[in-house]
Amino acid sequence: MKNNYKDQQQPQSKQEFLFDEINYKILLIGIAVIAVGFILMSGGGSKDPNIFNEEIFNFRRIRLAPTTVLLGFGITIFSIFKKN
Repeated sequence: MKNNYKDQQQPQSKQEFLFDEINYKILLIGIAVIAVGFILMSGGGSKDPNIFNEEIFNFRRIRLAPTTVLLGFGITIFSIFKKN
């Protein structure tokens, strides 16, 4: 009676991910857009605390950057809800 070890091994199940590959790509794009939004928000301060810098209230920091961050959050939410 021959006992072959290969015959006794059970097939290994392939690990399944929660999302498809396209979902992860869209998620990474959304995270990158959020990062760009936060980078756009940076700066505008004054080196001297006694001097007020009006640049903190420019279009980029007040309108563009928060809109970019919200767009990035929308993209990440879309990547989560996208069906396979």
